[in-house]
Amino acid sequence: MSDAYARYGPIFRPRVLAIVGASASGVTPGNEFIRHSRAMGFDGRLVPIHPSAATIEGLPVARSFAEVGETVDFAYIAVAAQRVPDVIASAAGRVRFAQVMSSGFGEVAQGRALETRLAEAARGAGVRVIGPNCLGVYSPRGRMSFIGGATGEAGSVGVITQSGGLGVDIILRGERRGLRYSGLVTLGNSVDVGPAELVEYFLADPDTRVIGIYAEDIKDGRAFFRVLREARGAKPVVVLLGGQTRQGRLAAASHTGSLASGAEIWRGLARQTGVAIVCSLDEFLDVLLAFQTLVPHRRRPTRRCVLFGNGGGTSVLAADAFGRRGLEVAPMPSPAIDALAALGLPPGTSIVNPIDAPAYTLRHDEGRIAERILDIALQHGEPDAVVMHINLPVFIGSADQRVDVLGNLVDAAMRVRAKHPGQAHFALVLRSDGAEASERRRRDFRNNAVRQGIPVYDEMTNAADALAGVAFFEAYLAARSA
Repeated sequence: MSDAYARYGPIFRPRVLAIVGASASGVTPGNEFIRHSRAMGFDGRLVPIHPSAATIEGLPVARSFAEVGETVDFAYIAVAAQRVPDVIASAAGRVRFAQVMSSGFGEVAQGRALETRLAEAARGAGVRVIGPNCLGVYSPRGRMSFIGGATGEAGSVGVITQSGGLGVDIILRGERRGLRYSGLVTLGNSVDVGPAELVEYFLADPDTRVIGIYAEDIKDGRAFFRVLREARGAKPVVVLLGGQTRQGRLAAASHTGSLASGAEIWRGLARQTGVAIVCSLDEFLDVLLAFQTLVPHRRRPTRRCVLFGNGGGTSVLAADAFGRRGLEVAPMPSPAIDALAALGLPPGTSIVNPIDAPAYTLRHDEGRIAERILDIALQHGEPDAVVMHINLPVFIGSADQRVDVLGNLVDAAMRVRAKHPGQAHFALVLRSDGAEASERRRRDFRNNAVRQGIPVYDEMTNAADALAGVAFFEAYLAARSA
């Protein structure tokens, strides 16, 4: 295992955690960090640093890092920007990593000199600094969090983001989609610790399966490229780019003081390293979920897709969406079509591909017909991926509720996927009208399916985005194997 795992481990698995900037009488970001980490079950030592208070949040206070009495693995610093360089200087020989939440540094013109002072103080003290101008670290296994409301359930997705606010969205929105994280770190201005080093960590971390990055600018581009090139596709990496238009570059400059890199540079990096580039938060989460649940094909990039579900217009639009992303939705081989025809499905059912099965077809045999259809598609259709889509309200709003057809349909998908492991990627699309009844069923189905390795998406376009990201990485792997 790379020494990067041990070197950067204290960021995600601290045993001694110090907080500078928590209040004995109010609620500051420092207080919130303490509360959120305790709610996550942090079982190491939590030490507020304060010049005069006796206790903060019920914890004994140290007046300085020196008073802690042992090395601090991770210090969370949330004080006025002008004080930060002196705080870092006082950490010399006593703190391994310091995360500076404070803003007012290089992201504003008047703070650039202060950011230089911060960098110099860190080098002089031998303290590695994360930030400044960032929110914190989320580590389910380290039981540490800068936000509330997260599940705290550990998983296999490691994320590096230059935006703290977007990090909140990634955690909370991602968890609702089924993503579970090995860790997420916000970098802000990246005055010291940069993305390349944390990519090294996640590559070495045995609990991380896929790496996600939100980037506005990579200051040490050479090191970043070197790490990804030397990884040789060991783990998939998904990058969400910010600042790719004139307006975006101006926003990035005021956000983290970054000068965003050109899109052509990123496209070249993607071709040479297999990194999947995405352009929206939804696509970022969709592709991460695919890599969390699916095992990439190393020699056969995903191309041929079979679509199956109810809704003729949905199937047509889905075929368009998949085609735009370079995925093929073409008629299946004759043996598959012949076998489907032999089922004697009701009139109005299209069996070529997409397999368009109206609701009355899917109700056949109380929904269990789906298992026979999917079995045939996998046995004879020669797909690289199968996507099953269900319009939930059609079944929820039906007058006939004697049988849980929806439950039988989803169960059929899970049984078929279990019967054909590794043969083709399998994804579910559960479409909702936004009503609570539909959303509740989708949540329940999603949680169960994702645990069994089946990604669940809201729309067919989301599934197309996800599989296109997987296919790009697979093409890189196949080219390396050629």
